[in-house]
Amino acid sequence: MRIVAPRGDALAGAVDLARARPAPGNTLTGPLALAAARIFDGDTWHDEAALMVAEGRVMALLPRGDVPPGAAVTDLGDALLVPGYVDLQVNGGGGVLFNDRPSVDGIRAICAAHVRFGTTALLATLITDRPETVTAALAAGRAARAAGVPGYLGLHLEGPHLSRARKGAHDPALIRPMTEDDLAELLAAAKDVGVLMVTVAPESVNLDQIRRLANAGILVSLGHTDCSHAAALACAEAGASQVTHLFNAMSPLGHREPGLVGAALDDGRLSAGLIADGHHVDPAAMRIALRAKAGPGRIFLVTDAMSGTGTDLDRFMLSGREVIRSGGRLAFADGTLAGADIDMHAAVGLVADRLGLPFEEALRMASAYPADAARLGARKGRLRAGSDADVLVLGPDRNLVATFIAGRRVYPAPEGEV
Repeated sequence: MRIVAPRGDALAGAVDLARARPAPGNTLTGPLALAAARIFDGDTWHDEAALMVAEGRVMALLPRGDVPPGAAVTDLGDALLVPGYVDLQVNGGGGVLFNDRPSVDGIRAICAAHVRFGTTALLATLITDRPETVTAALAAGRAARAAGVPGYLGLHLEGPHLSRARKGAHDPALIRPMTEDDLAELLAAAKDVGVLMVTVAPESVNLDQIRRLANAGILVSLGHTDCSHAAALACAEAGASQVTHLFNAMSPLGHREPGLVGAALDDGRLSAGLIADGHHVDPAAMRIALRAKAGPGRIFLVTDAMSGTGTDLDRFMLSGREVIRSGGRLAFADGTLAGADIDMHAAVGLVADRLGLPFEEALRMASAYPADAARLGARKGRLRAGSDADVLVLGPDRNLVATFIAGRRVYPAPEGEV
């Protein structure tokens, strides 16, 4: 298996990374000023500005001329600095599928693959599997959090409590209702795996279970369901706050029965993930959804990435079935989509270019909005005082040049590290 460089990497020389090494170990311990032509803080652009960083956190964003005397200044010239991406649905990457390797090493490999495409915080996602695999995934999440794996934010359990009628690529034999034991395991895990999101269908869980999950701080997302609009609203009232991959694996929007799509767009309590690869959802449908979405909930980007991200793999196995990678699409032989063949930086480019969104709004959909959906908006998705120094360096042509997590350069990997 050959590891594939990010798109446009040949142009990465637009910024001299040799100048972005202010301290031993390639950590921005500071106080250090990262000066750039433009810095996007998650809300607005700042021209000729400097990002002050110390101990892995953003101290301030200042005009370039206001950098305090004595601060170490790294001048990145005509580069753009933007917040790192937050991806709440990542099944795999770098040749690893989390279902196949539910371990801290598996999480580490997946995170390492995605930092090369700008993702600085992700939820390792387990699709429907056996109970023992779910238990192993939760143990892996605890270990990854304890080990401080760069890029690990938490876990997303997409199943097994779904609707067989909307199984998508999930194994229907493993889909089942939530039991009291399942609920107890999730409630216990919520304390120590980091962010925990669960995708459930109203067909397989009841409102009391949703309420108990939400009260424990677990993000409850609705998906893989044929539920009615009324049922979706009842789930939101019970504490559900998300919708998993809007439009996919759910009944379509109807003028008499709006279903989950209608609830996601019309109810501001719900935020929704969107797979923007050009295959899962037509660009016109994406534009319509973005115009229709009621706030404060937002539509945010997810990759739904599989093991092939960052590699040249052209096929892999999922639940005992072969997935074929062709033309930017992942599918079983019968044509059923099985995850997405896209990384977050490419998704940002797609929504900016094909949907006609301003670049800064595309960036928000990959950073601020998912961070807010995960209730981490004070730490992630923005570059402002107190936030984590998760920073992307882009060239003036918007190609990704470097990725920093908590002030540490993780892509390109520092010398001597893999």
